Amino acid sequence: MLKTVFSFCRFLIFWIVFAFITRAVFEVYFHEKFEGSTAWDIIQTFIYGARMDASMAGYIALIPLLVFGFNWFTKYHIKPIWLCGYVYFMLFLVCFIAILNFNIFREWGTKVNFRVFANVYNSPSEAMASTGSSPIGISLSIGAVLLTVGILLSHFIIDYNFRKPKVPLWTKPLIFLLLFGVNFVIVRSGLQLVPMSQSTVYFSDRPILNQGALNTEWNLMQNTFESVKTQDNPYLFMPAARATALVDSMYAVNKDTTINILTTPRPNVVIIQLESFTADVIQSLGGEKGDAPNFEDFIKNGVLFDSIYAASDRTDKGIVAILSAFPSQASRTMVIDNSKQEHLPAISNSLINHGYHTSYFYGGDANFMNFKAYLLSHNIDGMIDKFSFDEKEMNSKWGAHDDIVLKRNVIYLSQQKEPFFSYIQTLSNHEPFEVPTQPHFPGEDLPNKFRSTAYYTDASLKEYFDEAKKQPWYKNTLFILVADHGHRLPLNHSEPYEPRKYHIPLLFFGDAIKPEYRGKHITKLGNQVDIATTLLTQMGLPHKEFKWSKNLLNPYSKEFAFFDWDNGMGFMTPNQAVSYDNAGQRVNYIKNPAAPKAETDETLLLGKAFLQEVFTEYMKF
Repeated sequence: MLKTVFSFCRFLIFWIVFAFITRAVFEVYFHEKFEGSTAWDIIQTFIYGARMDASMAGYIALIPLLVFGFNWFTKYHIKPIWLCGYVYFMLFLVCFIAILNFNIFREWGTKVNFRVFANVYNSPSEAMASTGSSPIGISLSIGAVLLTVGILLSHFIIDYNFRKPKVPLWTKPLIFLLLFGVNFVIVRSGLQLVPMSQSTVYFSDRPILNQGALNTEWNLMQNTFESVKTQDNPYLFMPAARATALVDSMYAVNKDTTINILTTPRPNVVIIQLESFTADVIQSLGGEKGDAPNFEDFIKNGVLFDSIYAASDRTDKGIVAILSAFPSQASRTMVIDNSKQEHLPAISNSLINHGYHTSYFYGGDANFMNFKAYLLSHNIDGMIDKFSFDEKEMNSKWGAHDDIVLKRNVIYLSQQKEPFFSYIQTLSNHEPFEVPTQPHFPGEDLPNKFRSTAYYTDASLKEYFDEAKKQPWYKNTLFILVADHGHRLPLNHSEPYEPRKYHIPLLFFGDAIKPEYRGKHITKLGNQVDIATTLLTQMGLPHKEFKWSKNLLNPYSKEFAFFDWDNGMGFMTPNQAVSYDNAGQRVNYIKNPAAPKAETDETLLLGKAFLQEVFTEYMKF
């Protein structure tokens, strides 16, 4: 019996030790993020993470335990070699997840989760194109070393020569139940009422230390389970009536009015969704000088909303926020669920009811993340994507570069009857950050490659507007330039809880803007979702169905912005911003620590109410 228990312990110990090794590799790989941490801080990531490591070891031990039981209670004999094969397979899986996590964490600032595999399933070719900027060689080398170390170490720790113990028949059930019971306690990390969660290993006010403590495989498994199980609202922070009242108060206005900036109530409308066009490349938004020089000229001839934040961190969240004015739901992606997205309102729905012709332009595959189904469900008639271009025009890994798509749009719109609505989605400023021309910024480092693709998109926009100005429809057209989301590049801001990562440009531009408003900056704090109500109000069209959208040009509308990531959210007011990690159930960012505690608490409360109500409505669709 003791030999049985000892062999079981050796198996668990191996996986705990290997989890320590992968954590150490993770922390060395991202050593710059851990700068400023003391040696004791780093040690604590291993101490606190050990419980989750043990829990994951318990999960891995489940199958060997069941095989052991089958082997012990039947006449069949399963040779020990199967255990070697199982361990090797699990090592390969853990190493694969570890190196995948390197690239996901670098880009998203969160550990690998279910959404990664959902993206691969929904759009495998686009997912592969996104890896073009990842250091694949380094990652594979680290993975190979980890796998080799794991295999060699397993032969020192694991008892691969385990044999059936010779014990009295009546003791077999007792021994098996003992082992299974102990493993159950290890998986739950104790006998407490509530089982282990991510917050169990959170110990620091520095989010990177908490991320270091998380066991990557355990976190992925739990996130996958939560994503595929029957949907319940994971963001129930307060009674439903309280959340509803708080959200309603955010949208209450003393006077329903607006500043009218358009020369006509029925302009043509062209929304240009700019891929990854973070505020960090826009000088007027506090970004770098020279990354997008033409955008500065556009600003002089338009109305810039300079305090706008993206709904989330990916395109699938951004397109729904822009077109349907529906906020991101953190751990869900609405656009891929046809039973839900079909019930959303959309700007295109509103305009087609008033005689507008609609179209969509994208150089990539419109099937990406179910975009085509979403757009067709919302009255987009003309659908131009990569399959509409000649083979010679397919000069990007994603499809056709921005200059080709924008030129096609001018030709297309010149053949349409006015008024029209067109939605253009750019793609050049996306991984792998390649341009069909000489890069403006030299070097192969990612920041400069990103700057070059942003510069190229900016130059393509200038060519587009130069050509559009020659068309008779230009003087009656409102162009809306807005990013789908921010990006960690070029300044390497990757922390998901920092508002700066979500700061994006929003520009109303064109001859449809009254001359006296061209060059104006609107400082009201807002979101992508506010485009719908702002636009439709300018046109004198109803917009009640866009309940999550406020009029940025109403002096009486309240200033706030909301953003979220996989399992957390941020809420901003003019004087405060607070981010909350739902996994760890703690605040991980406060913009103004010196602000009164009551103000910070109120900001957090509003953010929680907002996310709770958004997810509640999402579930109702």
